[in-house]
Amino acid sequence: MPWYNDIDTKNWKEYDDVLTTSFWSFHRENSGVHNASYHGNFIPQVPRQMFKRYTKKGDWILDPFMGSGTSLIEAQRMGRNSIGIDLQGDVVSEAFSRINQENNPECKTIGFVGDSKTINVDSITQRLGIKNYQFVMFHPPYWDIIKFSENNNDLSNAATLEAFLDDFGQVIDNTTRLLQKNRYCALVMGDKYANSQIVPLGFHCMNLFIQKGFLLKAILVKDFDRTRGKINQQAIWRYRALASDFYVFDHEYIFVFKKLR
Repeated sequence: MPWYNDIDTKNWKEYDDVLTTSFWSFHRENSGVHNASYHGNFIPQVPRQMFKRYTKKGDWILDPFMGSGTSLIEAQRMGRNSIGIDLQGDVVSEAFSRINQENNPECKTIGFVGDSKTINVDSITQRLGIKNYQFVMFHPPYWDIIKFSENNNDLSNAATLEAFLDDFGQVIDNTTRLLQKNRYCALVMGDKYANSQIVPLGFHCMNLFIQKGFLLKAILVKDFDRTRGKINQQAIWRYRALASDFYVFDHEYIFVFKKLR
């Protein structure tokens, strides 16, 4: 059994639900209090797979971009403690109005309003009586593809690619300081088109982690399960692609990293 999860490798054939290949394709699940209406949220299966592979019951998980609370809901269901951070107080309040409906007394689920670049993570861990956490789930804005707020600290309002990467780099530094050594974090990120060319946001962000000393463990490709911008518009997007020189994005990346120090 790996020391960092609850998988019993002696009975490995029983884990058909745990993915081990690098291409992921599934339809969105919206069971219980999950809410798909929040723009830019990701599907529950992503954090579920991450938590099964890289965490154990009772571990602490941090989500610096909690949004509608997808990661926290899955963590709670799986008996993991979780911490969510978001810039917008109304977003945090709305998420917890649903999260609390599925309260699991065997774990803690806590949210904070703040900027993940600068929020005092030491104060958070001290308040919770823990020294560190065992996993960080990153699902930041894909730069300016979707504008999430008017807040200047919102990564979706970064004026340039360089500013976006600098801001996200500050989030990485601040939120992984107390990630336990030899534990894992994951980044969900897509690319974008700008000025008639691809901006490979995924690989730019991947390189940030590598430059900061993280070990790259996996590059997973996940298909889009119909984004809100393309629902019922497959035909027009296909026409646009054929009439021009681009391909329609139908995937995003999940990068898994290990903290070495």
